[in-house]
Amino acid sequence: MFNNILVVCVGNICRSPTGERMLQSLLANKKVASAGIAAEKSRLIGKPADAMAIQVAAEHGVDVENHQSQQLTSQLCAQYDLILVMEKGHMEALTSIAPEARGKTMLFGQWIGQQDIPDPYRQSKEAFEHAFKLIDEAAHAWAKKL
Repeated sequence: MFNNILVVCVGNICRSPTGERMLQSLLANKKVASAGIAAEKSRLIGKPADAMAIQVAAEHGVDVENHQSQQLTSQLCAQYDLILVMEKGHMEALTSIAPEARGKTMLFGQWIGQQDIPDPYRQSKEAFEHAFKLIDEAAHAWAKKL
């Protein structure tokens, strides 16, 4: 049913690329991509994942190299059956970009207690480790459900 999954955060350089690659490894038969609500506004389109996100993911066996940030658009949303956002507030932002996608949008942390996954951008390695741990738990929970 959900064969095309889009993972969304703000800039598409920390949380969503990590979630994307993790789901890709857990759900090899599904198409998984990621995008950012404010990638364009933040001038991040085409940028690689954050260096600390790459490092922390690599330390846990997840490859986030060769990622390129992209802007979330209504056209992009239309290509996916399920859209997973990192924070409750992202649902509102996504709805303003693609109102028709609201019904297929859920929290990435849905199955780990409706939990927001905090943005580690420009924070300590510990913040990235914490976000990675939550993304890992949530991705495994989604893999079981899907």
